[in-house]
This record gives sequence, structure tokens and C-alpha cells, in this order.
Amino acid sequence: MFYFSDSILHDISVHYVGNNAQDGPLVISKNPIQLKDDSLKSLLNQYFLTPFSKTTEAYNFFHHNGEIDLNPLYHFTKKYFDQELEFHEFSVQAAKHLYQCNNHPNIKEGELYVVEINEIPFEGNVYKGIGLFKSESKETFLKVYPQGDGFEIDSEENAINIQKLDKGALILQAEEENGYVVFAVDQTNKQTEAVYWKDTFLSIKSRNDAYSQTKNFLKAYKQFVNHELDEIFEIEKADKVDLLNKSMDYFKNKEDFKEDEFVEEVLGNPVAIDQFKSFKDRYAEDFDNPFETEFQISAPIVKKMQSTYKSILKLDKNFHIYIHGKREYIEKGFDEDKGMNFYKIYFENEL
Repeated sequence: MFYFSDSILHDISVHYVGNNAQDGPLVISKNPIQLKDDSLKSLLNQYFLTPFSKTTEAYNFFHHNGEIDLNPLYHFTKKYFDQELEFHEFSVQAAKHLYQCNNHPNIKEGELYVVEINEIPFEGNVYKGIGLFKSESKETFLKVYPQGDGFEIDSEENAINIQKLDKGALILQAEEENGYVVFAVDQTNKQTEAVYWKDTFLSIKSRNDAYSQTKNFLKAYKQFVNHELDEIFEIEKADKVDLLNKSMDYFKNKEDFKEDEFVEEVLGNPVAIDQFKSFKDRYAEDFDNPFETEFQISAPIVKKMQSTYKSILKLDKNFHIYIHGKREYIEKGFDEDKGMNFYKIYFENEL
């Protein structure tokens, strides 16, 4: 989570980036904008940085073949941070790169704001950074103002709502050897044409920190329970729910993850443990996300992913059974007379 009250906006350059696939325009400004009005700086600070206030996932630049210098935005960013590229020229190169990435007919045109930002707080330190922000959505605003003995109403079309940043990225001058620390937001639709911001323009992958380790492990374990255990065990849905609940309890109640401790407490069965470790290795290779055997647990992502760990048994379209623990109090059977499955549930008090 970020607190940007002390962050300082310096240079800002604005370019208009059209849709390359539709032969839209690329309009490059000749000079940066001079920001002299403190109230305008405050508004821009709110517009650019507020969407990052609750951001917890960090990324690094990368290139699919391992040669990070082939990532265009990393290349220009490094030149800027190394003082081999002037700020405005960096913004021009970023706009040209974005234009080349706008190669889907549904990608919206808009202004690209490139901003130098100082005093960005991160993990107990402050850093210099670059902000890249794209404005795509325009709105119409009403203005009411005094006129004589009454009021007049006017409108302003194609204006920007400072509460709704469409896309943004913050690049911190930190961890250059790993591809810098990058934060990204994309608040437009999640269709295929929208993911170009993170996947194509920025070309980033999750930073190997507590947040990503916790997130990736929970995703892998959930997939293992729901789709892999059936290959070696005849396992009921209630047992799967119980295994998911046990894993979530482990992550909620521990500060640090230890793989050997986790598999013994949650899985227990040696065959299942071996199967899970093999699956985890394949998962790490397929998604290029290596797992650590020990890492600090990130509470924010545990809280976020808890809702995806469904503890519900859905029975036809008639009943839902929520299971939060005590697997031994649920029994499954089959009624020969009715020709139907049933669950028997034991409890002490009706609440």
C-alpha cells in the first residue's frame, strides 16, 4: 500500500497515441509541460497516483527469451535513469513504443502522460521514478456558475474525470538487475485487446516477493486439489473442500510458509505429498514462476484469494452446503429406495 502525500511531480510530457491498426495519429509534443500551478499539481497527483494507493503486487520488466535489454521500455528506462536519455526524449520513445503496441482495432486512442516523480515510498525507502499514464475515457461535465441575480449552466465535453485513471504504470529506480520494480494498473475492460498494456507495452512479470510467492502457491495448490488428486485417489467433493479449508487456515494463521510443514499438516498422506511436489515443479516450469520452499506469507493476497477458495458443496440446483471445518461431521450415502445420493450432517446447536 502506498502513501503518496510526499511524492513530488516534476517534469511531465503529453503525447496523443492513436490506434495503429486503424491508421490513427501519433501526435508527439515538442516540449514538456511547465507545471507552475500548485493546485494543478495536486490534482494531477491525485489523478495519477491514487489508483496505486492500494496496490500490493509488484512486477519486473522481462523479455521472453531472457535478454531483458530487448524489452524496449526497459531499454529506454535504463538509459533515462543512467542519464543517457533526456526526460522528454524518453517520453517520445515511450509514446512511439505504445503506438506500435496499439495493433488491435478495439484499442482506444488517448493521451499518454509521462511524468517524473520523486520521493516514491517503497519497502521503507524512497525512490525516484517514472510514471506512464494513459487516458482513454472522456466524459461530459456540467458547470454551474453565478450570472447576475441567478445562475447559468454550461457543459464541457471530452473532459477527463480525475477519479478514473484508465491505465498506469510506476517504474521505480530500484532493482535494476532484476528489471526494476514496476507497478501497473489497468481499470478498463479485461478483454484480449485490453491486456496489451501489461503484456505487450510494459512486458512485465510478477516480482518474486512474498506477495507473488503466496499468490502462486495458493493458485497451484487449488489447481492440484481440484484437478490432480482424482488421478491417484477416489476423493469426494467434501474432502476437496476440507483440503482447501485446511490450506487457507494454514496461510491465515502463519507468518511464514515452510513447505515440509505445510504438506504434513495439510495433506498428510505421503503419496499425495509426492504427487503435489511433482505437480508443483511442473507448474513452476510451465508458468516460469519458481517456488521457494520457505517464504514470508503475504496477508493481503491471502485475504484476497480466500474468496476464490470456495467452501461450498453445490447439490443439484436445490441446496448449497457451506463447509468451514469438522469434515468428520459430514457423511455421504446413497438411498436405494429413492435412487439418490444424500449427505448426513451432525451438529450440536442450531444458530
